[in-house]
Amino acid sequence: MNITQIVSALQDIYREQLKDGEQRKIVFWMDKDQEFIEEIDQLTIDGVKVQTLSENNQFYLKHLLEEEDPSSHYLIYTTLELGLEDNWLADTVYYSKTFYADRISLILNELQIDSSLRGVIKKYERFFHNKERYRKFQALGIESYSEEMIELAIMSVLCNVKVPDFEEVLKTVLMDTLEDSDNKFLTQMDKFFDIEVFWKYVFKQYGYERDSKTLKTLFIHMAVTAFSHSVNEQYLTSIKDFIAVRNRTNCLVFIDHWMHHKTDFEVFNEYVEMAEKEIQLSQVLKTVPIDEFKKAETFPYIDRAIIIYIANNLLEKLEDYDEYTKLIKLRRAKHFYERYENVYEALFYTVKMQEFYKEFQQGIPTGQAIDIYEAYQSKYYLMDTYYRKFYVAYDEESNHEILKKLKEVVEHLYTHWFMGELSANWSQAVKAEMTEQWSLPGVLNQQKFYSSIVAPHIRKGERVFVIISDAFRYEIGVELTERLNAETIGTCDIQAMLGVIPSVTKLGMASLLPHKSIDFDSKGQVFVNDKDSSGLDNRKAIIESTVEDSMAVRFQDVVNMNKAGRRETFKGKKLIYIYHDSIDAMGDKASTEIYTFNAVEKALDEISTLIKIIRDDLSGTNILVTADHGFLYQREALEESDKIEKVQLETIEIKRRYALSKEKQDIPGQLTIDLASVIKNEQQLYAYVPNGILRNRMQGSGVNFNHGGASLQEIVVPLLSFKNKRAGQKGVQAISKVDIKLTSTAQKITNSIFNLNFFQTEKVEEKTKPRTVVIYMADEEGNVLSNEETIIGDRSFDNPADRTFKIQFVLKSIPYDRNKTYYLIIKDTETGVITEKVPFTINLGIVGDFDF
Repeated sequence: MNITQIVSALQDIYREQLKDGEQRKIVFWMDKDQEFIEEIDQLTIDGVKVQTLSENNQFYLKHLLEEEDPSSHYLIYTTLELGLEDNWLADTVYYSKTFYADRISLILNELQIDSSLRGVIKKYERFFHNKERYRKFQALGIESYSEEMIELAIMSVLCNVKVPDFEEVLKTVLMDTLEDSDNKFLTQMDKFFDIEVFWKYVFKQYGYERDSKTLKTLFIHMAVTAFSHSVNEQYLTSIKDFIAVRNRTNCLVFIDHWMHHKTDFEVFNEYVEMAEKEIQLSQVLKTVPIDEFKKAETFPYIDRAIIIYIANNLLEKLEDYDEYTKLIKLRRAKHFYERYENVYEALFYTVKMQEFYKEFQQGIPTGQAIDIYEAYQSKYYLMDTYYRKFYVAYDEESNHEILKKLKEVVEHLYTHWFMGELSANWSQAVKAEMTEQWSLPGVLNQQKFYSSIVAPHIRKGERVFVIISDAFRYEIGVELTERLNAETIGTCDIQAMLGVIPSVTKLGMASLLPHKSIDFDSKGQVFVNDKDSSGLDNRKAIIESTVEDSMAVRFQDVVNMNKAGRRETFKGKKLIYIYHDSIDAMGDKASTEIYTFNAVEKALDEISTLIKIIRDDLSGTNILVTADHGFLYQREALEESDKIEKVQLETIEIKRRYALSKEKQDIPGQLTIDLASVIKNEQQLYAYVPNGILRNRMQGSGVNFNHGGASLQEIVVPLLSFKNKRAGQKGVQAISKVDIKLTSTAQKITNSIFNLNFFQTEKVEEKTKPRTVVIYMADEEGNVLSNEETIIGDRSFDNPADRTFKIQFVLKSIPYDRNKTYYLIIKDTETGVITEKVPFTINLGIVGDFDF
């Protein structure tokens, strides 16, 4: 440090604003090594008087400063070691500023650090030798220095943390690697800091204390301590050495923040898997009741243990279905749910199938055809949905041993029990009531679709869009209806039509066209108004012959157009038929039929998208969605007993699920249906369909996906009527999310671990969507002070008591100011919008070792 630098540093001191009660600046320049003794006589600073203090003039200077000249700025240079004894100026030194002309002094001066902290800066002098480290330290913008703040700042710089925060420092260190010798940040601290001070902070903040300290055992310590908040410690004796005895809440908050970080969670997930193996968590949890750890989320094995518990109980036929459902829904808000989502989904639908079986364990009732048809439409279809949803999840995790076991349960329930009983009862009713007249009282026949549903719109001059999705069976239509009612301000209603027999594409598609007559020719081709109805071009011609301003188009062609192209293409058209084929295209091939249910998920998305295109780009208001037929599908390979010898007749056509013949016979295992009530029937044809879900025994593969027969899954055809509405129209209900509100009235926190109650203000129903929120405590600057808890508000109960949530929060172990305001934050996870910000006071009294 040269004299020019010294003068500059001193000038900065004298320019500083006077403190309260201060009338002038007196600076004592300590130069015990006498480095500048020769320059002092030539030193001048504007507005400052310079004096030299020696052993012989202390009383003189005391008198000068206090009596002769009590108002001027002074610089007192000395080479003495000024102690308290025999020092006339001790009190003056105390209230004045001390200046040293060395590197440490320059740092103190430039950073405006009090000279009382000189020893701290001296200890870490090596850190400050590097310009870049010094710049980063300075950039932290610290306003008030203490020994702790300096140490935190140094660690923050070494770890590239932008604020002096030990939680961030520690996470940065751990994120690098748990191998101490390879950890670059520990290496930096060893070189430019004091590694023991780092460990001192770890102990102080997180209660980690060991003779041999390692990052690996530190992480295990923090993870286990966080876990211990959710489980009574009487069950954790084998791992109690990893549980902190002080500042346990800090461990929980640290782990919680890390696992919920949008990117850093991946490293956490890797580490915590290591940790659960080290502590043998699977053995620990064997003796712990499920209720003890069902809310815990630190370790992935917790979810595995819950999954094993539910699966084993299902396999053992324990009927606590409500408990299993609650457990699965509880886990949705936990960190590792996404990893096991498909397994949980498969479990959930297995539970729903078991519940259905319990409801009808006395047997699916026999009855008249209309009663069974309506029961399917209102209740039985759910088993088709549960079965489908199980396999959508199963196909994502098909190598999972638990799901392989559940698959056996699901197949028994669906294929052997449900489909066996339902199809047998239905076939019996069909044989008794519907073989001569294929109709049901009060049920719309598919052949009447155009005349009864479409034509009235056309006569009123209204524009109609008809979406026909091949093999879009009834239960899928119900799901689409629910989706459209939840996601759009339009209204969607569903009814069922009695599909044609045989339930095949060529006849089903023909029956949906405007027509006076439908018939098979001698080769099994279907003609509408004596015109070939196969293929898009032929159907388009039939439609245009009835409605001049009409057209027929494939789904993919509509999607591939841009908005302007769509408007131009459909300009002036009153009737538009759009043909969609994702399900049948996948299921009808032996090589791809296994993907049938995945194709259903795709179809739901595609048709939803198509409806939104029609609504937004084409201003369509009347949209009908229907199908040519449904389908049968089972995943389990058919047994030989599921196949029947094909009819020994002269046939026009024979497939696995039907045969067409001019002959009429009673054939065992077959229903013989007169087609006169379905088609014009100039050929005088009869349809032969196997009873129940049997298939005709034929060469070739591809028997699991089938249609053509008379099962309810094949012939209950959905008809969705979507009416688009615009915001502001009379009677339009806007789509809104439910609200999650705090109901606890006391807004004062007196314990670092506390519970709060929340309420989902509305039930989820049409137009009222679920809302997922994250909830936590924060200070006025937005710093998160607690764990973050998630509430999924998707409950559809009428009873308000069933829409309440009790959530536990844990505060960091830090000082809280009882006079400050803190906030409970409720934030929508989809939008990031804070939906509620509730002020709280925090008065914990004495905290520290007692906060657990």
